[in-house]
Amino acid sequence: MRFGIFVPQGWRLDLAGIEPARHWETMLDIARFAENGPYESIWVYDHFHTVPAPVAEATHEAWSLMAALAVTTSRVRLGQMCTCMSYRNPAYLAKVAATTDVLSGGRVEMGIGAGWYEHEWLAYGYGFPSAGERIGRLDEGVQIMRQMWRDGSATLDGRYYQVDGALSYPLPLQDGGIPLWIAGGGEKKTLRIAARYAQYTNFVGDAEGFKHKSEVLAAHCKEAGTDFDAIVRTANYNVIVGETEKDVQDRLAWIRSHYEPHVPSDVLERTVQQFANGPLVGTPEQVAEKLTELRGLGMTYAIGYFADIAYDRTSARLFTEKVIPELA
Repeated sequence: MRFGIFVPQGWRLDLAGIEPARHWETMLDIARFAENGPYESIWVYDHFHTVPAPVAEATHEAWSLMAALAVTTSRVRLGQMCTCMSYRNPAYLAKVAATTDVLSGGRVEMGIGAGWYEHEWLAYGYGFPSAGERIGRLDEGVQIMRQMWRDGSATLDGRYYQVDGALSYPLPLQDGGIPLWIAGGGEKKTLRIAARYAQYTNFVGDAEGFKHKSEVLAAHCKEAGTDFDAIVRTANYNVIVGETEKDVQDRLAWIRSHYEPHVPSDVLERTVQQFANGPLVGTPEQVAEKLTELRGLGMTYAIGYFADIAYDRTSARLFTEKVIPELA
């Protein structure tokens, strides 16, 4: 099994309480922690407003971080989970990603999706089109990016995007262009797009949900004439790990106390429950057992999120030293 890790960037209030002047120092230190360990990749989110509620706390922009991490790391691959297609013109986005790939020496992964966070869409003046339109933009945008990375130019007279000989040089350093991670589990459209274009998918990570989405993806691959087994199926996880059950409960109590000053009580309760009920909650042995089950279902690339990593690296080290060796 392969592993990635999220670098805190503020979106999930994971830099709250840290002085803004120390944010980059904090993020870079965690990126280097990953680079010195068994992690294949580091990840950030592409969002502008915090969750679980939009508040006046930092959320650092994803592609600015990609460029910064490209020149301050040397081994780990660099991804976003996931870039929202409609936040940037796809030809421009392809150019940004290609430049970042060159800066990194060929280490960029393109996580891409249709977008969902209505509050920030409206606040930034993007409107909030229907799910069908957002997914249509995803489909057309992926076609443009693939052309630009493969051929150096793109032409498309689409419903949502029109480009006419858009040039993109230099090309990405990676043969065939930057790998595409199509994120989302929409069964009628998103997974159909993934079957046609993706090298990686990223959808729900619990055993039952993962098995079902995999079956839907397999059916779309058969219809499209693509190789289902060639697509790496990945999932993201909130990781809550402790040496003992009491340690696990202490980490959940920390999450509650950390979010409590920032969000309303009903949002707080939902947030804590979402962390508590995730698949990767428990002792190292319990977490390794769950990952072993998921690996048996075809989930071969796990990306972990540690809510407390900017403040206390104990849980991340525990996962790194006692869980990953059981599965890597």
